[in-house]
Amino acid sequence: MQFQGFWLCLSLLLFTSVKAELQEEDVEMEDFEESSEEIMTNEDNVPPEVKYKTPQPIGEVYFTETFDNGILTGWVLSKAKKEDTDENIAKYDGRWEIEDLKENRVPGDRGLVLKSQAKHHAISALLSKPFIFADKPLIVQYEVNFQNGMDCGGAYIKLLTENDYLNLENFFDKTPYTIMFGPDKCGEEHKLHFIFRYKHPKTEVFEEKHAKVPNVDLKKFFTDKKTHLYTLVMSPDNTFEVYIDQVIINQGSLLEDVEPPINPPKEIEDPNDKKPDDWDDRLEIPDNTSVKPEDWDESQPSQIADPDAFKPVGWLDDEPEYIADPNAEKPPDWNENMDGKWEAPRIPNPACEIGCGHWQPPMIDNPKYRGKWEPPMIDNPNYQGEWTPRKIPNPDYFEDRNPFLLTSFSALGLELWSMTSDIYFDNFIICSDKEIADHWAEDSWMVKKMVARANEPGVFTQLLTAAEERWWLWIIYALTAGLPLVLITLFCWPRKVTQQDFFSYEDAEYKKTGIHKPQTKGALEQEVKEEKAALENVADLEEEKENQDDGEMEKEEEDETEEKSEGENETIEGQEEGNKSGSEDEMKEADESTGSGDGPVKSVRKRRVRKD
Repeated sequence: MQFQGFWLCLSLLLFTSVKAELQEEDVEMEDFEESSEEIMTNEDNVPPEVKYKTPQPIGEVYFTETFDNGILTGWVLSKAKKEDTDENIAKYDGRWEIEDLKENRVPGDRGLVLKSQAKHHAISALLSKPFIFADKPLIVQYEVNFQNGMDCGGAYIKLLTENDYLNLENFFDKTPYTIMFGPDKCGEEHKLHFIFRYKHPKTEVFEEKHAKVPNVDLKKFFTDKKTHLYTLVMSPDNTFEVYIDQVIINQGSLLEDVEPPINPPKEIEDPNDKKPDDWDDRLEIPDNTSVKPEDWDESQPSQIADPDAFKPVGWLDDEPEYIADPNAEKPPDWNENMDGKWEAPRIPNPACEIGCGHWQPPMIDNPKYRGKWEPPMIDNPNYQGEWTPRKIPNPDYFEDRNPFLLTSFSALGLELWSMTSDIYFDNFIICSDKEIADHWAEDSWMVKKMVARANEPGVFTQLLTAAEERWWLWIIYALTAGLPLVLITLFCWPRKVTQQDFFSYEDAEYKKTGIHKPQTKGALEQEVKEEKAALENVADLEEEKENQDDGEMEKEEEDETEEKSEGENETIEGQEEGNKSGSEDEMKEADESTGSGDGPVKSVRKRRVRKD
């Protein structure tokens, strides 16, 4: 049983490892998959051919764009140059196109595609009206598909600050923005930016505030080549929520969950305060009362030649370690006037298999080395602690309890650098009602999601794909497939049991428990027959013995005199009858005593005839 239990545990472990391997790239967030399943209802078995209709907003919006008409209406390509950059790559000359998706294409649906690699791209469009932060929430939503994966680059958007000098043709990296939102990746760092520029109420200087990093593995969204929906919600109660595929991955407060914080500290360190010259911040000091021991020898080196080492046999002291290559030849185009005197290249001396040159014993640590003596350290009795400057009131202190009231914005822009091409953007919407954004996503992104799910490969194909990248998965597959057969054989296959094994096992069990083994009807009848036969044999022997005794007694009676009277004979016969009756009563009692018991027992009677 222990062996079978071991196989059972091993099979469960292997099954768990395979399952974990197939899910290692999934988003690691509590209830993430469960929430996704609730959203993606009624999507199974959707055919690839889906009737698509360009989404229309159901309420008030500030900006929408689907690119389905194939024309960049209202979009402006930047003609600016990036500052502090090499002239060859400073221009925003990256190419944009309106195209269908490469995979999981939806007929009639198009998007804006970043086409160039290792170039700067900049394109922007004005909102239908500026968004003013007041008493309405802000919802920003759009789709991104990294069709070729992502090596290094971004797919974030900028909401450009409203001002009188905003010129979309001069849109570049220094153009003021109010919010930056979207995915970004370089190296192995995967990010989802939510940055807003906050105007200091006293200094009027804009500062970038970064939302806390979400506790989610974002790698999947950069590598799976699927269209993902990014949504930002900012509310007048100074809270924010960030969604991917309509699932919250980050949320918090604008007052508490951004860095650096909105409100500065009430006190700051005095920049004019200096550390006193007599401030003692040494935690330990040398013990001046200690004396160097007399036997402390500072002249001993840290290493010495090994006295036990000896020169190996065959070491050649007079041979050089390197010699000129005897097979080398001077090149025919060698000019000694220009190239100097030609010398053959040097090679290791083949005679120095053991060693050549001056032999020296190896160096070892000197056991007598003690180094320079220094007094031991003791606690500093004058220790004053670590010095810090005194605190003074912060002259720039303020308390803003409503940081949601940011600077208004009037345009949306994409200002990106990417080492990967074919980044797909689609279905932008900016509004103040989450229901409007959800309905917009249902008519656009949800259709893409259904088509992608319908075109997903089966489980078997996914297993083969995973094994192509990880060869050792074939071993796990083999063990996982073979273990059920082994377990079925161990637990369910019948074992042939002989009659001898059965009775040996049965007798052993009864001996172990101390319980009498029950007998069958046939066994009881056989036992009765054997006892009956044994008793009959004993009775026959007794009868033969009695017959012999009776013959001897009759012979003795014939030798007696016949002169006795008939009266005496009658008396003798009367006595014999009395004796016979008494003998029969005794034998009857014997029968009753021997007949008592559980099993049938054959009684034996001894017939004795006494004659005078």
